[in-house]
Amino acid sequence: MEKELKEMAEMGATEAIKIFGNRLFDARDFFEMLTLFTINLVVTVIIVRGIYYSIHREKEMVFAFVLANVAIFLVCILLVNVKLKLGFAFGLFAVLSIVRFRTEAIPIKEMTYFFIIIIVAVINALSSKNVSYSELFFTNFALIAIIYFLEKIWLNKQESSSTIVYEKIELIQPAKRKELIQDLSERTGFTISKVKVSKINFLNDTALVEIFYRQEQLDPKK
Repeated sequence: MEKELKEMAEMGATEAIKIFGNRLFDARDFFEMLTLFTINLVVTVIIVRGIYYSIHREKEMVFAFVLANVAIFLVCILLVNVKLKLGFAFGLFAVLSIVRFRTEAIPIKEMTYFFIIIIVAVINALSSKNVSYSELFFTNFALIAIIYFLEKIWLNKQESSSTIVYEKIELIQPAKRKELIQDLSERTGFTISKVKVSKINFLNDTALVEIFYRQEQLDPKK
């Protein structure tokens, strides 16, 4: 009898913290989510701020990467309890992988970073209880290590930038970006990796263009 009363009291306490049939607070699930969120955010900051920004200095992309990662992580970890799980993850990745920002063409490297940020969010959010924290840490560390090795060691080629006044204003359109880079490369003699249109003057048909090229090309000894 005492055992039954104790069970009834526990059930009553459980019902007391529910609103419209939903739990108001679940300490275990909440702290598990907080732990995964912390891991995800730390990994994202290391990749985006520690590696990407230290090389490319693109504040807009850092803003987009971090917010996209956090948003995807929160969506995944909240909806995983609705039993969508793996099918939802692949569906979300497929949708986001075809997203195009209409304002400007995104270079291949930035798009690759965007995919990595999506993968980091999905891995950390949808890691089931069958996945140990050691496996999760190894997966995140492997991604960081590979990115660091590629950017800082294997492909460590510092880029310089110069701003020029460009008169072929018809080539500054995003659809003609390849033609613009080819024309600038032929004129300057540099292998230009990307260009950024800073200002357009339609009165005299010129544009202020910032070009990015490898710094080694300025050293005659190389």
